[in-house]
Amino acid sequence: MCHSISTLFYDLGASPAVYELDQEARGREMEWALQQLGCSPTVPAVFIGGKFVGSAKDVLGAHLNGSLRDMLIEANAIWF
Repeated sequence: MCHSISTLFYDLGASPAVYELDQEARGREMEWALQQLGCSPTVPAVFIGGKFVGSAKDVLGAHLNGSLRDMLIEANAIWF
């Protein structure tokens, strides 16, 4: 799902910062922090403009209802 969500952002014109927790020195700590935020599963955990959006299901729902594009515009991640 992480790859699919990254691809969605690229297709929308955004350039997401992607952190692979299994390749990060502090990946376990990051995963624990995501669990404390209520992320289940912990990846992908999506933040836009510093705000927690949710998991892949939440991002896909936002894309389908049109609010994902608005969030990206508000965060200056894409321009129209």
